[in-house]
Amino acid sequence: MIYGFDNEKYLRIQSEYIKERIAQFGDKLYLEFGGKLFDDYHASRVLPGFQPDSKLSMLTQLREYAEIVIVISAIDIEKNKVRSDLHITYDTDVLRLKEGLESRGLLVSSVVITHYNGQGSADAFRERLTRLGIVTYVHYTIEDYPNNIALIDSDEGFGKNDYVRTSRPLVVVTAPGPGSGKMAVCLSQLYMEQKHGVKAGYAKFETFPVWNLPLKHPVNIAYEAATADLDDVNMIDPFHLEAYGKTAVNYNRDIEIFPILDALFNRIYGMNPYKSPTDMSVNMAGFCISDDEVCSRAAKDEVIRRYYAALGNFFDGKTNEAEVNKIVLLMSKAGITTASRRTTVAAKERQEQTGVPSAAIELEDGTIITSKTSALLGPSAALLLNATKHLAGIDHDIKLIPQNMIEPIQKTKMSYLQGNNPRLHTDEVLVALSILSLHDENCSRALAVLPQLRGCQMHCTVMLSDVDRNIFHKLGVGLTCDPVKKRFFPKGRN
Repeated sequence: MIYGFDNEKYLRIQSEYIKERIAQFGDKLYLEFGGKLFDDYHASRVLPGFQPDSKLSMLTQLREYAEIVIVISAIDIEKNKVRSDLHITYDTDVLRLKEGLESRGLLVSSVVITHYNGQGSADAFRERLTRLGIVTYVHYTIEDYPNNIALIDSDEGFGKNDYVRTSRPLVVVTAPGPGSGKMAVCLSQLYMEQKHGVKAGYAKFETFPVWNLPLKHPVNIAYEAATADLDDVNMIDPFHLEAYGKTAVNYNRDIEIFPILDALFNRIYGMNPYKSPTDMSVNMAGFCISDDEVCSRAAKDEVIRRYYAALGNFFDGKTNEAEVNKIVLLMSKAGITTASRRTTVAAKERQEQTGVPSAAIELEDGTIITSKTSALLGPSAALLLNATKHLAGIDHDIKLIPQNMIEPIQKTKMSYLQGNNPRLHTDEVLVALSILSLHDENCSRALAVLPQLRGCQMHCTVMLSDVDRNIFHKLGVGLTCDPVKKRFFPKGRN
């Protein structure tokens, strides 16, 4: 991967800046953590060099100061809400987050169930956490939140919530996904801490949008594309511009709620330490971009990737046309089309030449490798073999998996498992290579170069199966597909 982001610098200056913010408030800082604490693959795609667990690594540098509170909404528990990237429910992800954080030596002190209104599923989850020895609190639904400030700042509002007991100067508040109520938990704690005589402050940590990049910078446009389903919109922060005469980028939800936050801060403390939503942020990512061209190019690829993902979801009935249309507008704003992505063009050209579904991948050095559907392999499985052969210096004409090994696998799939696609998937190809590698040096070499695919861009002219998509996701490949269901051809057609 060609880097455009200095991850070491980021870890260093980000942790120092958070320490400075803690000192600004005295006893305690509640830090609302937006986005993903680890497995942040969006950030690693648009800021090449940003490690998916960078934020977690940064927090480990503050482990002596920090404890973590995980927030989950009772509404999401009731709905069995699922993380689209991991395909697990939010309540399951709470336990995954806790385990992952504690494995890095971080203290997870409690879980807060928000939007609680007597939901039976939330009660069951709380009982489960209690059996596991996890301290759990509930925060209640407040009528007309966040507009009814007088009610919120009262014993019947924040005062009704459980007081979340914390012991360290930095309290990181995170959640499985958006809409969980992280900010409300932080503000409720400020109200409670004041009543307990504790000087506490609030800050927000979200990587995107990057406040000190231009509004129309591809990295910020890529964030809008990533949140098209949430209808987030990047905006110039008018409060920051008025207070300092400087342009800063934020997004609509933070800007819209700032007057309410301002009123709440004034009621709780008698003053607001922040003059703008941007002031609340502690994000230093924009200062760590080492090659703007590399990041811009990666961000444009991400916008196109998001377009194809939304298009596929639309054709599957998982989203509406508005999300697709929004990303089309963002592509226009960025001055790009699907033809701006080399792999998209190469895959379509290969399909036009062969008349069958095809695929293409761009390797780290810019080399484009293509593949086509055959009687034995689908385009993605064939591409995996073609790319690894190229990277390992193996002649293209050498067959890594002999036909007499593929055919018995096909027979099992069709005859015994009642399948309708005889061609090998990528996972089946990798298993076959693994078995053959015991006695075949070429297969061993092909497997050894798989890590070199991380960060590469790929396009397929048909929708791939969940199995194939998951394999490329695990390999770190930026995959896109045309929203066309796979067409099958008679055995023997090349």
